[in-house]
Amino acid sequence: MRFPRGEPPALPARFRGLPVLDSSRCVDGCSECVAACPTGALSFTSRTGLKLDLGKCLFCGECEAACKRGAVSFTNDYRLAARERRDLLIGDGRKLRLAESLGRDLERLLGRSLRLRQVSAGGCSGCEADANVLTTVGWDMGRFGIQFVASPRHADGLLVTGPVTKNMRLALEKTWEAVPEPKILIASGACAISGGPYIDLPEVYNGVAGVLPVDLFVPGCPPHPLTLLDGLLRLIGRVR
Repeated sequence: MRFPRGEPPALPARFRGLPVLDSSRCVDGCSECVAACPTGALSFTSRTGLKLDLGKCLFCGECEAACKRGAVSFTNDYRLAARERRDLLIGDGRKLRLAESLGRDLERLLGRSLRLRQVSAGGCSGCEADANVLTTVGWDMGRFGIQFVASPRHADGLLVTGPVTKNMRLALEKTWEAVPEPKILIASGACAISGGPYIDLPEVYNGVAGVLPVDLFVPGCPPHPLTLLDGLLRLIGRVR
């Protein structure tokens, strides 16, 4: 595909991208959309209106289906990745701040390439599968100098999926230690950002940020390959 030059590839109508919230449609203290959210990503108060944590959102569409007034809707906008966790909190008057590049110093060091070691820290294989799609001929992220490598010693950073289970924490930390400095870490998917559907269970750490520093958050369950690719390209300054 020609992305990021020209028009992005057509996405199916059922694709759920960046949500849009309209608290003016909330009347009579209705909170059906909030009650329908399986991860507590959506909240509402009369003072702040609707608020949504994209890091917790599964993009399941239950909130949109529950709201008969259209206060919550999903667009086809695939651009969701952010550099800071707080940037994933959106609501009336607060828009998503898209990821920015790592900075000139790190860009100069990495050049026009990025080597990543993927770590599944208890994932279901959904995020892993859609990340792997980027290596196929249709997407060919290698044309941007981005590749997955087998050894963390050959990597510039990690791409982590899964909620970080207790029995994967040590393996994750050892893999991180094996990556030479300077290095980056990408949390891909709701599980890696917040714990996803496993949030607050005693067996998980609610994502990687509580264990290691994160440089890029890519929401989704799983993130669409286009969402992940867009985030990676923004991180290395190829899309601004």
